This record gives sequence, C-alpha cells and structure tokens, in this order.
Amino acid sequence: MQSFLGRYETAFFTMLRVVAGFLFALHGAQKLFGFLGERADLSNPVMLIAGIIEFVGGTLIALGLLTSIAAFLASGQMAVAYFMVHAKSSFFPTVNKGELAVLYCFLFLFIAARGAGPISLDAILFPRDKRPSP
Repeated sequence: MQSFLGRYETAFFTMLRVVAGFLFALHGAQKLFGFLGERADLSNPVMLIAGIIEFVGGTLIALGLLTSIAAFLASGQMAVAYFMVHAKSSFFPTVNKGELAVLYCFLFLFIAARGAGPISLDAILFPRDKRPSP
C-alpha cells in the first residue's frame, strides 16, 4: 500500500537532498571562511579537510552533481567525526552530543546508495539511457 504522500516522493527526496547538502555546506563555510559567527581555523589540517569535504561535498549533494561520490565521502567524514570527537566522552549520541553527526552519516549513506534522483544535475548530465548497461 502506497502512503498518502507517495506520489510526492521524488519532490520530497529532492528537497531532503538539497536541504541536507546546503546545511552541510554551511558547516564547511563556517570552518573555511568563518561564516555565521564561527572563526575559520585553517591551521588545523583535520579541520581544513573537514571544511573542504563539508563545503564542496554539501554543495555537490545540494546540486545533485556527482552525488553518490560526494555523499559517500560526506558519510565517511561524519563517521570519523563521531568516533574522533563525540565517542570519546560516551558511546551514546544523546549523551555525547553526536546526534547530528550520526544522522548526517546515515542520511548521506542513503543518498550515496540511492543517487541524486531525477531532479538533479546528475540526471541532466548523465541520463540513464546514455549510460552503459552492466
């Protein structure tokens, strides 16, 4: 049985991808450019790499360009961030304030597996009928 909003699945997935990518890119902008009140810390190589992955990866995910690759890298970064930063104080996300890292990790893993969807630059630039069949 299809849910009562099932006919809007493509639009809702596109909104989810765009909003998640945009918010992730904002985290990167904070790290790289000191955007929205944060201080840029480019002297720390780990934070620099995190900022680049977040800003570039989030932008690509939002645009739906090279989405599976960008989302897979973003998912991995969030897993690393969880275990390097949050899990040191406690394994449980509600205790160590790591809920956002866990949520981003699994959301981006889902997007990496599903792809960008039909409303994306990937769909325009790499249409399915022009891809080689397996």
